[in-house]
Amino acid sequence: MEDKIHYFEQAKPENTEVTLGLVKKKAQEKGIKHIVVASTRGESGVKAAEAFKGTGINVVVVTHQIGAQGPELLPENEKKIREAGAKIVTCTHAFGGVGGSLRRSPPRVPNQPMPAPYWPAYVPSTGELVAMVLRLFSQGMKVCFEIVTMAADAGAIPHGENVIAVGGQGRGSDTAIIIKSAGTTSFFELDVQEIIAKPAKKTIPAQ
Repeated sequence: MEDKIHYFEQAKPENTEVTLGLVKKKAQEKGIKHIVVASTRGESGVKAAEAFKGTGINVVVVTHQIGAQGPELLPENEKKIREAGAKIVTCTHAFGGVGGSLRRSPPRVPNQPMPAPYWPAYVPSTGELVAMVLRLFSQGMKVCFEIVTMAADAGAIPHGENVIAVGGQGRGSDTAIIIKSAGTTSFFELDVQEIIAKPAKKTIPAQ
């Protein structure tokens, strides 16, 4: 079997329209009924929801978990996403959660050295190790894996079915894959079937 992968030379918001066009074509060719899209403030989520409106395809927009500063999803974008018939999932990041707190440090006091982290010697959590490895392909690849498990855990997509995941780095979407879905407790049942698009090179260093 032969197919093409679209490579993006630069990370920019305009990549989203190209990515969604490729995703829509692939979904129609393969008969895929579920699209999972990462969106922080909601711009990419709105574009995805509107692109698939009326197609019968289940669009799930996965947002950032809500932090101390409140939700990042803009209310006007949330309204547009829901009006277009898409679902919204907001929950703990699959690769973060409690484990992410191990790398945090106490607040820095002005004119004083950086304090030691809460954890004596930083040991990455399992989720962070997985995320770091996936970022070798691209930040968007890590995002695609994460949002599929989050959507499956939330019951927004079925387990064990091929779906298309769409992610990116910074603003906009530039990575899309066909992946057999699974939740966090069955992570190794995830199975990438095809890469539809990805950046030609990483533009954000591993965290």
